[in-house]
Amino acid sequence: MKNFVFLSPNFPTNYWQFCRELKNNGLNVLGIGDQPYDELSPQLKDSLNEYYKVSSLENYDEVYRAVAFFIFRYGRIDWLESNNEYWLERDARLRTDFHIESGFQSQDMERIKYKSRMKEYYQKAGIPVARYHIVDDYDGCRAFIETVGYPVVVKPDNGVGAAHTFKLTDEGGLHWFLDTQREPGVRYIMEEFIHAEVNSYDAIIDSHGEPMFETGNVTPFSIMDIVNDNDNSIYYIVRDLADDVRAAGRATVKSFGVRSRFIHFEFFRLTQDQPGMGQKGDVVALEVNMRPCGGFSPDMMNYANSTDVYKIWADMIAFDRSTLPSGQHYFCAFAGRRDGKPFALSHDEILRRYNAQLRMVERIPDALSGAMGNQMYVAVFPTREEMDAFYADVLREC
Repeated sequence: MKNFVFLSPNFPTNYWQFCRELKNNGLNVLGIGDQPYDELSPQLKDSLNEYYKVSSLENYDEVYRAVAFFIFRYGRIDWLESNNEYWLERDARLRTDFHIESGFQSQDMERIKYKSRMKEYYQKAGIPVARYHIVDDYDGCRAFIETVGYPVVVKPDNGVGAAHTFKLTDEGGLHWFLDTQREPGVRYIMEEFIHAEVNSYDAIIDSHGEPMFETGNVTPFSIMDIVNDNDNSIYYIVRDLADDVRAAGRATVKSFGVRSRFIHFEFFRLTQDQPGMGQKGDVVALEVNMRPCGGFSPDMMNYANSTDVYKIWADMIAFDRSTLPSGQHYFCAFAGRRDGKPFALSHDEILRRYNAQLRMVERIPDALSGAMGNQMYVAVFPTREEMDAFYADVLREC
């Protein structure tokens, strides 16, 4: 029996389903988390063979001792994973320290976590990338801006989501960022602004670097703006993955040497011609994420594809192939409403009007609300027109 250590299986709250499918496939599923065992959901408890509580997952020594205990009790660890962006480096360090070869090691982290290093692998795949500058001082930044022009985007070179990401439109904004927003010790990257929407390539990749499952999502509005402007959030899983996104995603998988992972690669689709980048409609690079798309996206992939990505991922771990047939495809729409806005339709009116299409209606955890809003609705539609009408109804304000 393979031993699988799952780090932080209780958050996000839907990740217990990864554990369930691993256990159903005959693996010994060993959880490490900082939530007391009695507070774990019954579903998660049933999905784990054993759970080791630490006082803090931030304390490496504690987590190290937890893995060592599992090795003492069960023998060699075959897999260690969190499927969580925040813990990617922690996962890699534990794999390296315990010689767990099924996954990225510490030496791999720079190329998959630092946005500036990702660019060379996109370029090797023949995909254009935005010009960039590692933030130093005013003169250095100003020289870069003279080349690319305003606006520019600044963000941590090694960051999660849209945290501490800013769009600078003029000299005042540049001074504001340099003087008040830079966190000490954090390396920032400055990039030319790309006029685009975000299209993703989401896939479960086998041990040979081949996709077992593929889909994608579209984010019409900037996550950076949603976070900074405290706005509503929308994105959707596409009914059918676009050919150019599929080709770009597969090329990027090969360039990065991805094996045995659930991935979320992001691309820009240009909304206007942009010199040096391409023409309107072209696909260009944004960034790679070597884990599933966050929040409730795995569930949305299931609804859009009539499948179970938790099962497909666990099949990849256990069998290196999928045991599920493909199902009917739909658009799956996410709408995240921000508390305090004067919406035309009440919560109850939305439930009545879209009862047949709704698949999830939940409050969003505070840890995810910055990018996703406070109240979310997930619904499926056979056509783009029906989905657009749903968005118009849910987000319309008085």
